[in-house]
Amino acid sequence: MTHRRTRPNLGTLVFFAVALSLSAYFTFAAVQGDFGLFRRAEISVEAHELQGELDHLSEEVARMENLTHRLSDEYLDLDLLDQQARDVLGMVRSDEMVVN
Repeated sequence: MTHRRTRPNLGTLVFFAVALSLSAYFTFAAVQGDFGLFRRAEISVEAHELQGELDHLSEEVARMENLTHRLSDEYLDLDLLDQQARDVLGMVRSDEMVVN
């Protein structure tokens, strides 16, 4: 009674090597690929930052619209007009003194 040891077929080894390689590739792609978990986390953080920037810009637009409305022909805010004339044109009233 002799026992013969047989090696696995080369085809079986190649099959398992290819299967292991493919599973490793797809696992890597699912975690770090263009549409992977890490990229999804980066996108959500970036979306949060952009939402904050959008909120800030919306507030700025609302402020500018308010100033524009206050200087329009329909509603003229004389104090704002005076402030803008001083800032933009450098105008000073006759009873004021400029200190440098």
